[in-house]
Amino acid sequence: MATIDLDTHPDTAAARTVGRSNRKAERDARNKLTSRGATLAAAIIAIVWTIPTFGLFVTSFRPGADSNTSGWWTFFVNPNFTLQNYFDALTAGGTALTLGQSFINSLGIAIPATVIPIALAALAAYAFAWIPFKGRGPLFVAVFALQIVPIQMALVPLLSLFSRGLSIGGVGIFPGFTLRDVDHSFATVWIAHAIFAMPLAIFLLHNFISEIPGELIEAARVDGAGHGQIFFRMIIPLAMPAIASFAIFQFLWVWNDLLVATIFAPSSSLPLTQTLNSLSGTWGDRWYLQSAGTFISIIVPLIVFFALQRFFVRGLLAGATKG
Repeated sequence: MATIDLDTHPDTAAARTVGRSNRKAERDARNKLTSRGATLAAAIIAIVWTIPTFGLFVTSFRPGADSNTSGWWTFFVNPNFTLQNYFDALTAGGTALTLGQSFINSLGIAIPATVIPIALAALAAYAFAWIPFKGRGPLFVAVFALQIVPIQMALVPLLSLFSRGLSIGGVGIFPGFTLRDVDHSFATVWIAHAIFAMPLAIFLLHNFISEIPGELIEAARVDGAGHGQIFFRMIIPLAMPAIASFAIFQFLWVWNDLLVATIFAPSSSLPLTQTLNSLSGTWGDRWYLQSAGTFISIIVPLIVFFALQRFFVRGLLAGATKG
């Protein structure tokens, strides 16, 4: 009878089996997508995409007078270099907050808004994959279908809910309390981002978790493990590639978000994107500061992506390809 030591990490042989399945899926997808034509097309797209980004990078180091009178490509003919744009972008925000202050606000928004939906979605994905209950199939389809609902359609109902207080059937859950009482925090933004992220998170994590061999789950149940032990000691370690993949998506989405944060965040907690939006000034005459602010804003996303990139392709392909 197969056994699993629940006091340690998941069974080594089982982990190797899952790893081989994931690597096979990666090789199959790589063979399908790799060809001379695909490589050439990818190279052309990369060059076309990179040229404006490179121009923005050059502009971030050019004096404002030069940027307003000539194109960025003239830098190679008449190079003029300055770091003043970065200093001004950090210290002279277009709103009540400077770029440095809103940078901290973005961290305060993005990290919890990434962790919360992943934690909830992982539990829901495990339930959909391995806990039989009545109506599981239709309910999963309904959750998946929520991805097609535009965010803009939910903004007004959510704003009304937050301003009037949480209630069920007209009865307040917390009488006399509304989310306006916490307007100096990021609670409303966290809740909004978590709601919008849940359908995709559940879908991706479910696809990965459902591919874990059923023999592992059955062996753990025979040994007396409950759902909590199976989830935390087996599912979470084995599903880490998928979790990391979605974490990259969600973090980048929240970090670059302007719409949700502008509507739900209080004025003291506006994120980096809102300050970037107003850096150019009332008449747009300081637009070159936005180029410097943009490269300041991408530091954290680059760190997150490169730190988790080894999980990225593996997590996406393993959840989308049958082994």
